[in-house]
Amino acid sequence: MINIVGTEYLESNIENDEYSYPKAYKKNGLEFIPIGESRTFEKLDIRFVKNDVSVLIETKVDFNADKDAENQLSAYVEYEKNLTGNKIIAILANTINDNIKVWKGEVAPENLLNSEKKLRTMNEYVDFFDLRVNDKEKIMQNTYTLNRLLHEHGISEKLRSQFVGTCLLALKNNLKYKSSDFSASQIIKGIEEILDDLLDDDENKATKLKLLKVNVLKNQDVRDLSAADWRKILNDINDNIVPFINDKSTAGQDLLNLFFVTFNKYVGKDDKSQAFTPDHITDFMSKISGVNKNSIILDPCCGSGSFLVRAMTHAIDDCNTLEEEEMVKTEQIFGIEYDENIYGLATTNMLIHSDGNSNIYNGSCFDDKLKDKIIEARPNVILMNPPYNGQKKHLPEEFTKTWGNNTIYDPSKGMYFVKYIAKTLNENKIKATIAVLLPVACAIGNGSVIKDIKKELLEENALDAVFTLPGDVFFPGASASACCMVFKTGIKHSSSGNTFFGYYKDDGFKKKKNLGRVEQIDNVTGEGKWAAIEEKWIDSYINRKSIDGLSVTQKVTDEDEWLCEAYMKTDYTTLSDDDFKRTVNDYLGFLVKGGELNES
Repeated sequence: MINIVGTEYLESNIENDEYSYPKAYKKNGLEFIPIGESRTFEKLDIRFVKNDVSVLIETKVDFNADKDAENQLSAYVEYEKNLTGNKIIAILANTINDNIKVWKGEVAPENLLNSEKKLRTMNEYVDFFDLRVNDKEKIMQNTYTLNRLLHEHGISEKLRSQFVGTCLLALKNNLKYKSSDFSASQIIKGIEEILDDLLDDDENKATKLKLLKVNVLKNQDVRDLSAADWRKILNDINDNIVPFINDKSTAGQDLLNLFFVTFNKYVGKDDKSQAFTPDHITDFMSKISGVNKNSIILDPCCGSGSFLVRAMTHAIDDCNTLEEEEMVKTEQIFGIEYDENIYGLATTNMLIHSDGNSNIYNGSCFDDKLKDKIIEARPNVILMNPPYNGQKKHLPEEFTKTWGNNTIYDPSKGMYFVKYIAKTLNENKIKATIAVLLPVACAIGNGSVIKDIKKELLEENALDAVFTLPGDVFFPGASASACCMVFKTGIKHSSSGNTFFGYYKDDGFKKKKNLGRVEQIDNVTGEGKWAAIEEKWIDSYINRKSIDGLSVTQKVTDEDEWLCEAYMKTDYTTLSDDDFKRTVNDYLGFLVKGGELNES
């Protein structure tokens, strides 16, 4: 237990690593008043302290069978509060097995952390208190500062995200670089050795190493860096990015994904409509898909891996043992990415999260070999945000041969990916939930190609839900208005119930100059708005609630619009005078623009 939490944070003042509160009180000139009816509780088994956080662990053979266990731990929490005033994590831990029970603060039902099944590191417990929403804004600011630094040192926009990801990975694995004796070539060699060690047991090791070395470390921009340049850049990343990243905690996952989403604006994708998914949306989609330790997750166009990282986080949080965690990382996460550079980014992202990269493949999900990988994996959760403007080279001939002569981009706007994956699963009798981000145009379905795909999809799959998302959800990366569709494969839509429609336009994020979309803070609670909004969204969906202005359930066919706006009732109580004035002004502007209203 001591090794897991951290030996360096252990504080004991008597033998056997125990901590005597009477002795500590006396040393600090305080009066010790014992708590306990039948016995006096004085000596805590294990105590850790870092900054203003204390972790208290009381061990029992079986705490569930010990009627005094919680009262005893509660006494230690009270002693600690009076002694230090610290924030406290209180833990009961069995000695006969790995069972633990964790409270954040006082030992009371409302403070019990039911999801905590295993001990964490001291740094993770500190994160329970120290990571707040405004940290996300801070890392966005730090990322923009880093971007300027890379620009000054000649690192091209397309290279920056992968370059910084590789540096992060190296720093996380103790890269030596600070000594002035290190040359630029020695620093690069150190990064290469770390990459080689990390990919030691990977079947795709050669491909991944080649991409990371050739595309990043052997790039001319990188080779032109002097040793002093390297130290300046690595110091900036180490001081201003790494402190926000904790790959072992859920809060840390949020910040790491935020880093990639923020920085990926500089990747310079040829297709600007192929946007990277914001972390809070990947979180929402993972939750509505029911991701847990038994999920086998596939993203057939995984980009930087944000869906896979988020899903892996939720699956691991549901695990009870390290063996289950290892199974999730090595056997239950699958991703495919066509773009070679972005594939390298996905590999790096998963490696930063201590594995989960073994089943990430470079290529097209339409290739027969990778199709076989999908069938072999038998995924039960599909999360994806496919390209909306794919070109013929990105799609199979059986689909592109139906395009008109003047058609340059995918007329299905990415919906063909859903059809293909659903068909592959159904042909192999694989039941799955598919949660996919698509343009709103797919839900409206005016074009003949989209109409045909909608019809085909509903023949073998049920449209379970459609969520209309904020119009600027991808800002500033892309301008596409998106919705999230949820399908259940292998269930004919005609025999399923009503579809749930959510008008989820307000996610609590607002545009902020030079930062993109930033989570807003609730003036009353001081907390970020997203957590409460997400909870309401999920509750409405799970319980199929019809709420004016927010959600409705409706039976639809392929000929109908798949958007909440077509069926929900307006909640007029939320409308203000400003809403009315804005609507009137917009309408007048529309009339003037159309020449239907004389300006005089």
